Amino acid sequence: MAEILTPPIRDDIPEKDRWTIDELFPEEGSWQSSLDEAMSGAEALTAYRGKLGASASALADALIKSDETDQRFERLYTYARMKLDENNGDPESQARHDKAVAALSRASAMTSFMIPEIVSVPEETINSFIGEEPRLRVYEHLLRDLMREKSHVLSEKEEALLAGYSEVIGAPDNLFTMLNDADIKFGEVTRSDGTRVPLTHGSYINLMRSHDRAVRKEAYEKTYAQYKGHINTIAANYSVNVKTDVISARTRHYPSARAAAMFSGNIPEAVYDNLITAVNDALPVLHDYIALRKDILGVDELKMYDVYVPLVEIPERSVPFDDAVALAQKGLSVLGDEYLREFNEGISSGWIDKYENQGKTSGAYSFGSYDSKPYVLLNYDNTLEDLFTVVHEMGHSMNSLYTRRTQPFVYGDHSIFTAEVASTVNETLMMRWLLENETDPDMKRYILNMYIEAFRTTLFRQTMFAEFEKLTHDQCEAGESLTAEWMNEQYDSLNTKYFGAALTHDDMIQYEWARIPHFYRSFYVYQYATGYSAANAIADRLLTEGEDARNDYLEFLKCGSNDYPVELLKIAGVDMEKREPVDRALKMFKDLVHEFRSMM
Repeated sequence: MAEILTPPIRDDIPEKDRWTIDELFPEEGSWQSSLDEAMSGAEALTAYRGKLGASASALADALIKSDETDQRFERLYTYARMKLDENNGDPESQARHDKAVAALSRASAMTSFMIPEIVSVPEETINSFIGEEPRLRVYEHLLRDLMREKSHVLSEKEEALLAGYSEVIGAPDNLFTMLNDADIKFGEVTRSDGTRVPLTHGSYINLMRSHDRAVRKEAYEKTYAQYKGHINTIAANYSVNVKTDVISARTRHYPSARAAAMFSGNIPEAVYDNLITAVNDALPVLHDYIALRKDILGVDELKMYDVYVPLVEIPERSVPFDDAVALAQKGLSVLGDEYLREFNEGISSGWIDKYENQGKTSGAYSFGSYDSKPYVLLNYDNTLEDLFTVVHEMGHSMNSLYTRRTQPFVYGDHSIFTAEVASTVNETLMMRWLLENETDPDMKRYILNMYIEAFRTTLFRQTMFAEFEKLTHDQCEAGESLTAEWMNEQYDSLNTKYFGAALTHDDMIQYEWARIPHFYRSFYVYQYATGYSAANAIADRLLTEGEDARNDYLEFLKCGSNDYPVELLKIAGVDMEKREPVDRALKMFKDLVHEFRSMM
């Protein structure tokens, strides 16, 4: 019987390869006692009800104490979420996470009076408070932003009611996570050497990159068979998610769910529309690349399970984690010695949870609280692609490090719009360094193909996802049903539009939308594409303009959320209100395809 390779259990992962999140609550019972303290802090804030507009000092006291309470809750939730991500099947972690979510919901309901009450204060009074109370100066951007949102804030009772439903509102995401990461089992795939490997979220993309077409086909069909088998459940769940977006937007008097999602960052909806228009204009170039892929693979019919395999076959190159870190030091050298030193210190001091284990959340992310390390979850598998995951997630974490060191808690986070830039700049710099320094012709072609694929899977694919999200929300806002059949048809049509005539249609790709977890964070994915475009422009500056560009970029990394995302990107030299950064990135894609064709 062939060997079955299964991920290890959590306890078998060496301690040096795990993150150090237990240091957040090292003592028995400390998490629960901290939760009790946080709830007491939320209760204490209710004493300010009716007093926020009475004086500048009362407003300052309330905002400061609110930040202290929020910071405590953030640390509690971070620990609960990340312990669950270590093993989604662990009952203790499930219970802790559920308790954290419930506590957050209760605390949110208790303090829900604050924003409506602040917004009810006349703007001129708020301006005078800022002028007379030095402690309010740090909150100036926050307070002016609240004034901007005045027409979308409800009454105190309505806000309290909505806050009480926050746990229910988040249910579709939680349900999908449990189904996707804990309950769905994909079976096994047999490699060409006879080895049977579990088909998991972590192994899927590597299997799809196999040069054995039978392996790719088996992985593809077994994966989508599971989503097809659960499609009605997933469709009903996602439909509730979209309806919640629509109802919430209408309740707060926004013209649409998309407008509501983009309003918080003051991002013009034209940014979304410009992205889709620019990418659609460039689809002929993508179609040319897909046709080239078919020719190089030499297949009569190009199938969806053929679109991820590298077009250049090279001897398998293992990239152990320590080698990836060494390469990252070279690829990111343009960011300066201080950046590299702190990058290394983070890796050696327990930021990263490196390897897959049974029950671990799939994929990768950077996460943490304002007063914790900026942790990174990986499922590292010693591939060159995993190198890029390391530099991507460490880009997020370095952004968090710079921000939390520079900004107060109130501005210590990032909008998604800017966060994706920090990670993708790192990827872009790494890719360009590899292309410039690779001497083996086959390896250079392989890396060039990787770069093209990064554009395809980020700029094109995420824009296709953005189109799908807009279609589903438009459908719901028009009063129409979101059935599994309708969503399958829409997604299938989009996939055909993006891939063009060289791809042979198959029935399984219509279910792909059902496996995308980011759809439960609505109007999120477009920011991968805009971020990729902005990062491409910033990388150009860093590589051609030297110290001035680096200083601008590092200053951008320190800003957190102390201004609106579009304004913050201008610090780094990019104006996303214009089509130019997206068109520039698409031009780069065209040039890469041309270069690749000439080398084949």
